[in-house]
Amino acid sequence: MNIFHAPIALSVLLSLPSLAAEKKPLQVYILAGQSNMQGHAHVRTFEHIGMDPATKLMLAKMQNADGTPKVCERVWISSIGCAGDDTTEQHGKLTAGFGASQEKIGPEFTFGLSMETLTDANILLIKTSWGGKSLHTDFRPPSAGPYVFNETQLTNLEKRGKDLAALKAEKVAATGVYYRLMLEQVKKVLADPGRIVPDYDSAQGYELAGFVWFQGWNDMVDGDVYPRRDQPGGYDAYSEVLAHFIRDVRKELKTPELPFVIGVLGVGGPTAQYLPDQQRYKATHDHFRDAMASPAELPEFVGNVVAVRTENYWDHELTLAKAKENALKEKAKKIAKESTLKPAEERALVEKFRAEELTEREQLVLDKGVSNFEFHYLGSAKILGGIGEGFAEAMKSFTRP
Repeated sequence: MNIFHAPIALSVLLSLPSLAAEKKPLQVYILAGQSNMQGHAHVRTFEHIGMDPATKLMLAKMQNADGTPKVCERVWISSIGCAGDDTTEQHGKLTAGFGASQEKIGPEFTFGLSMETLTDANILLIKTSWGGKSLHTDFRPPSAGPYVFNETQLTNLEKRGKDLAALKAEKVAATGVYYRLMLEQVKKVLADPGRIVPDYDSAQGYELAGFVWFQGWNDMVDGDVYPRRDQPGGYDAYSEVLAHFIRDVRKELKTPELPFVIGVLGVGGPTAQYLPDQQRYKATHDHFRDAMASPAELPEFVGNVVAVRTENYWDHELTLAKAKENALKEKAKKIAKESTLKPAEERALVEKFRAEELTEREQLVLDKGVSNFEFHYLGSAKILGGIGEGFAEAMKSFTRP
């Protein structure tokens, strides 16, 4: 299934059977996507993980006895896209701080921690992630062909008096830019793994062991590109381009069966649990999630592509508490408008309502568990930590004994 890169003669390998058995190729995993692959879970939300008996064990894997984040001994990471521009690289032994900023984590942290337990080989993560990027344009792979404006888009643009020729030229220029940046970085790192992994053994080489894709928000919310997104089949184009993406990545990296994990966007959790104010999104979210997962069902990908439903790692307790808090904020906003309160007075009113109308537990999980917006999985280390472990579990199904 996987391709090994080991610049050593077969005769030499045969003459050193014990060494070959003891030392394994560097295991390389590519992590790619947009802002949720970057990761917006602040390290201060680690404490929330320990508040749930079901995730206490995960927290124990993530931090030391003194509460500091673990530093992996056999996992290194090279990451671009999280340092304020597109190409600045951050690298080192894997620990917390390789998320969207130095105080945050993404799925890479628990993914690496989990993969480290599955092998005694060294591991290298190559992470390429940029916020606000689409598959239909930014990550569009070559075999998907050029982006073609649909009739709905063209009609709307003409009505608004837009210069169609200029817009089409801009689209051509933007198409595939981040697909190419991703592959350029992967090849750069693999050209000299020792730059990232100090004790890299060139005699043993490396193995491209897997690819994790975690993206989707910009496509899901784009009603122009997907005008029928609330209807069955409205995101078929996403499925088609993602299938091309998998094929092209494998071809470019010369790994025809590279294990591929699709992180299916699951913001908000299972749609069956959506609250009344979330119901208007249910159909769209269901259709998009199904479209993301569908390439794994293609005959050519059975056994080497798997979809992970990240909705299953959502924290419903946070949703309920956040909904109550939002209602209190709306209540305070209405009073502030009617009474012409100053911003500071409105904020004080919100705090008063929180103290009076939220339980101690609700206040605690909100204060400890949320550090960002819902579309960033609430900036919850509990959610993103679970997702990282879920990706590792899926990758484990590909791992050879």
